[in-house]
Amino acid sequence: MFESLTDKLTGVFGRLSGKGKLSEGDIDEALREVRLALLEADVDFKVARSFMDAVRLQANSEKVFSSLTPGQTVVKIVRDELVKVLGGEGLAVLPALAAGAGQSEGPAVPTPAAPPRLIAGLRRADKPPSVIMLVGLQGSGKTTAASKLALRLKNLAPDRRTAPPVLLAACDLRRPAAIDQLVQLGRQIDVPVYHEPPGGASTVEVAKRALEEARRQEAFWLILDTGGRLHIDDELMQELEQIRDAVRPVETLLVVDAMTGQDAVRSGSEFHRRLSLSGIIITKMDGDARGGAALSMRAVTGLPVKFIGTGEKPDGIEEFFPDRIASRILGMGDVQTLIEKAQTQFDSTESRKLEERIRKNQFDMNDLLQQFQAVKKMGPLTDILGMIPGMGGLKAAKALRDTDERKILQVEAIILSMTPKERRDPKMINGTRRARIARGSGTTPTQVNALLNQFFQMQKMMKKISTPGGKRALMGMARGMGR
Repeated sequence: MFESLTDKLTGVFGRLSGKGKLSEGDIDEALREVRLALLEADVDFKVARSFMDAVRLQANSEKVFSSLTPGQTVVKIVRDELVKVLGGEGLAVLPALAAGAGQSEGPAVPTPAAPPRLIAGLRRADKPPSVIMLVGLQGSGKTTAASKLALRLKNLAPDRRTAPPVLLAACDLRRPAAIDQLVQLGRQIDVPVYHEPPGGASTVEVAKRALEEARRQEAFWLILDTGGRLHIDDELMQELEQIRDAVRPVETLLVVDAMTGQDAVRSGSEFHRRLSLSGIIITKMDGDARGGAALSMRAVTGLPVKFIGTGEKPDGIEEFFPDRIASRILGMGDVQTLIEKAQTQFDSTESRKLEERIRKNQFDMNDLLQQFQAVKKMGPLTDILGMIPGMGGLKAAKALRDTDERKILQVEAIILSMTPKERRDPKMINGTRRARIARGSGTTPTQVNALLNQFFQMQKMMKKISTPGGKRALMGMARGMGR
């Protein structure tokens, strides 16, 4: 995500940073390129204009011209303003665009007097279940978003054997396939789904009974997947208002498709006007190289973006942090999210076992395969590389991403083509076995041999590190690499 915008911005700021001193002309030229990059990324033109005015005001100050690193100072100004646009502190919502956004025609959801307790950025009711209502146009990805959010909340909940932490409810009765889809997704993530056959009760009655069932099961969360239309109409809004008034959700989240760009922004304002939304989920961010919807949504609607969809897998959803996203856009990486992803995929018990095996020089092909598979679970390599500082904006990194994706698949295929005995003891693989493994993995004996040689080098290095003098050897190697 944001690849197109990141490439353009890192190019602009790379040229600025290469200059020891900046003139007003240098800054004006850079800001013109930034403005053009934002508009090409499908950012709302009023948002882009407001953003550029704020950046220009600070960039033309004496502070920049007197700085020893003026280019870096401009980058910091742009990053700080990006954080504000994406939802950080100091955000000024555009009044012309958000006018009337909070004026619901139906009864508004009461705002808690005390500061709300938050879990994963979501309000929690004083007494369970906490109801989350998902709304949006047809095709925006509500049903999939509901299941991803359910899995995320389920993984955050304490271990309870007698009650489910989350209950999903199928309240989209106009599209029969939506009920089946949610039931199937619920099975995949082991989350119960409350549903009734279409053609019977109304959506409001289904929502009420789902709330009763959530109370009966003592669920912490109830997530409602509601119906949508291809376009906003009064019938849809009245139905959603009735559901809202019946179940009193603590969160009413609008689900929008990042690929629809400014259409998503316009529909968001209308949904908010009628329903008093509390936040936004932007889906399919992994397929949107521009990112205009994410950059415009907050400033136009005044609503926080709570989550973004980052893939098709059940765990393909991330909490939205404005400062982290701003850093990604500018090619600065996002180390914190990378660490969090790694922590969810690398089990601490398994990590200790692996450390013990390395110390005993027992690291084999099964261990190598396990590490590759854990990396794959973290998401597309493109996203992972984008979180590493300096990698997101490098044009050369694109070829590296494609190559490394293929290499991971190739290594996995080679190891899976080995017998269990060969994985435990790769030294037994001779020419005949090498040829068989190559045929089974769709590779060549040379490629199999290259992997084996790399593995044996890894084993030697791990053996050195596991010895008493291993730490000194490792530090010496690190000093040598820095020369």
